[in-house]
Amino acid sequence: MQSPAKPNNPNFSSGPCSKRPGYAVENLQLNTLGRSHRSSLGKDALSQACLKTAELLGLPEGYRVGVVPASDTGAMEMAMWSLLGQRGVDVLAWESFGKGWVTDITKQLKLDNVRLFEADYGYLPDLDAVDFNNDVVFTWNGTTSGVKVPNGDWIPDEREGLSICDATSAAFAMDIPWQKIDVGTFSWQKVLGGEGAHGMLVLSPRAVERLESYTPPWPMPKIFRMTKGGKLIEGIFKGATINTPSMLCVADYLDALSWVESLGGVQALIDKSNNNLAIVEEFVSANEWLSFLAHDPHTISNTSICLTLDAEPDQVKQIVKLLEQEKVAYDIGAYRDAPAGIRIWGGATVEAEDLNKLMSWIALTYDQVVKQA
Repeated sequence: MQSPAKPNNPNFSSGPCSKRPGYAVENLQLNTLGRSHRSSLGKDALSQACLKTAELLGLPEGYRVGVVPASDTGAMEMAMWSLLGQRGVDVLAWESFGKGWVTDITKQLKLDNVRLFEADYGYLPDLDAVDFNNDVVFTWNGTTSGVKVPNGDWIPDEREGLSICDATSAAFAMDIPWQKIDVGTFSWQKVLGGEGAHGMLVLSPRAVERLESYTPPWPMPKIFRMTKGGKLIEGIFKGATINTPSMLCVADYLDALSWVESLGGVQALIDKSNNNLAIVEEFVSANEWLSFLAHDPHTISNTSICLTLDAEPDQVKQIVKLLEQEKVAYDIGAYRDAPAGIRIWGGATVEAEDLNKLMSWIALTYDQVVKQA
């Protein structure tokens, strides 16, 4: 039997994710390299990163966007350490990164008035039980479980607390009602296929008001400080970053934003990612040995698509290894803390043609490793 055609691009990692179709380093605008990030040229590039992000995401009036250190993790840490403690906290966790925020809140910040809403991999906690009189910390999409919140209907428009959302594998790929988000974070290296080490922090006017009216009781590292003299440091959200960024990574991010513009905006990326998920859904429905880790169809991620197989964990590892050896798919093993399985990135930087080819290869290797064993 002749082997099926291989994907043109075998990069299906869930972070750093595949570069956009047609990407080439030589096409980047590199006039900022070797220049200070505080020069007019450097500040303009960073300002454009903030402004274009806000414009493309359709952020409400008054929302700020800033480039911050340490990827999505750094952005979330800045938000939690700067904002939490004034009132109670409801924190949701249904996979490893959400559980990391639980650790910060309960073991590092050591907050007392905390309610924890947990669920096993594949499930969501009870969203209706969340109290928005408290601050609420959650992930929009569980990158390591492939389980997302179905929508923002559970977040009230009128709320006393702040909604603090880790949106790193959701922003630019899912329909996020930003008016319901007071703090949003994401990294360049997820949906847009950018480079790592830099995060984006989105603040609503309500979040800014909290920053300017509340001082946490714990010491605040310089890299987390967003206020001075009780006022927001507005420069952070206009390109004057807290620390020195990589201008090469900034150029790469601006290239990704231009790509989004060339497709017609964020909706084109959402549609493309949804179409990629549909390819996997069709394949799963036709093969009873394969299932989504997400148990509710309304919560299946269209970016970090997590699948379980009717196979032993060692057999799953063997399938993943074979796909890598054949240069069909790289880095698609389930996250180390998740149940054994396959995790395929389905964001808009992945082409449908390549995803179709990958599914054929998954079937082939499953036959070799499991059915013929």
